[in-house]
Amino acid sequence: MKVLVTGGAGFIGSHVSDLLISEGFEVIIIDNLSTGKLENMNKSARFYHMDIRSDSLGEVFEKEKPDFVVHHAAQIDVQTSIKTPVLDGDINILGTINILENCVKYGVKKIIYASSAAVYGEPAYLPVDEKHSIEPMSYYGISKFAPEQYIRVYSSLYDLKHTILRYANVYGPRQAYEGEGGVVAIFQHLMSTGQAPRIFGDGEQTRDYVYVRDVAQANLQALTQGDNETFNISTNEKTTVNQLFDAMRQLLGFQGEVQYGPVRPGDIPHSTLDNGKAMVQLNWKPQYSLKAGLTEMLQPEI
Repeated sequence: MKVLVTGGAGFIGSHVSDLLISEGFEVIIIDNLSTGKLENMNKSARFYHMDIRSDSLGEVFEKEKPDFVVHHAAQIDVQTSIKTPVLDGDINILGTINILENCVKYGVKKIIYASSAAVYGEPAYLPVDEKHSIEPMSYYGISKFAPEQYIRVYSSLYDLKHTILRYANVYGPRQAYEGEGGVVAIFQHLMSTGQAPRIFGDGEQTRDYVYVRDVAQANLQALTQGDNETFNISTNEKTTVNQLFDAMRQLLGFQGEVQYGPVRPGDIPHSTLDNGKAMVQLNWKPQYSLKAGLTEMLQPEI
């Protein structure tokens, strides 16, 4: 079976590609390398250097005729979405529509879409389940939810199955510390170079940190399960940023202190996702605790 992975040179997409190849799938990667890196890519994958908005996207679909599409290519930074909302919507919404058009035209069986906890906005209750209201607090949250709706309508109009995966805060190897980099990668870079990490706010904001290998496994499960459903992919455990800093400081032997700054606009104070639906219907559950994931990620430096 052939799987096309958009964003397959990126942080999460490259791990998904690795797992799919190890499971015997033929993998094709599309990535414009705006944030992805060639060194992240599995050498067994076929690579097309291309933007998902390109008019030439159909040529790849026509040539490769993938059975599945796993869609991770996106603009993924909340702050970038606030500064350049037109670009954010262009990539995340119009890029996805371009993919969907080609899925229908070339007979793709199913699309797996990487969405985000950002679609929920400020939680009315914790942990947030899939029935929670959708009230994004940032343009990024909007531009991740709009494709969900497009996917659902395409799925209802055409013979195209889908599974939508809403990720909590993903961390792990290959995560960028620059640009839209995640807090774990940023802390790792700063601590390993002797610099003081910066926390926005008082550090008591909570997140649900899920390890990238667990996320990749959820994508694998979704190829054959969870048709036309939406799932939270998370640990269902809350961790404050201060607790994350302390755990990493102990693992890395960092002796410095943290610096605190003002809260950033669009950041959600608290987020924990209920993963019960994925555990039942995807037959998936996270295998890594935060300590286990951090230990594996930081192993070369411990």
